[in-house]
Amino acid sequence: MRSLFRRFAAVTAVVTATALVASLIASPANAAVSVNAQQADIVKLTNVQRAAHGCPALKVDSRLTAAARGHSAYMAQTGNFSHTGRGGSSFAAREKAAGYPSPSAENIAYGYVGKDLVIAWMKSPGHRTNILNCKSKTVGVGVVYKGATAYVTQDFGY
Repeated sequence: MRSLFRRFAAVTAVVTATALVASLIASPANAAVSVNAQQADIVKLTNVQRAAHGCPALKVDSRLTAAARGHSAYMAQTGNFSHTGRGGSSFAAREKAAGYPSPSAENIAYGYVGKDLVIAWMKSPGHRTNILNCKSKTVGVGVVYKGATAYVTQDFGY
């Protein structure tokens, strides 16, 4: 009987953890458009801006995407909207921890995605500088939801 109870407790813990991650990634607000599609859209819109300003297109790097999604998940989980992440980490430390050797910059946002987000970043001097840094070659975008609120991280690399 005790063994059965332990198995039930272990299964309950796994199901609870899975539900928590799913609730951070998916929500009714983004049901029509997948998170992956939203991330790809942000990359596409970023590259449109870069092309309009004479910069080459960024290539998506899975390591940067992993770093970006991890930071977005941290912000969604904690409500801490900051470039400083878990354990006091910087974007450069997170990118290197994900296996990317040459970090460039990071943009973050919350509350919206897509065209409105990229327009807002282009109106912000620091974010605009990151997007239009022609020396950056790669990008990863992470969109994570908490309820209906999107937390977005865009990581760049040389």
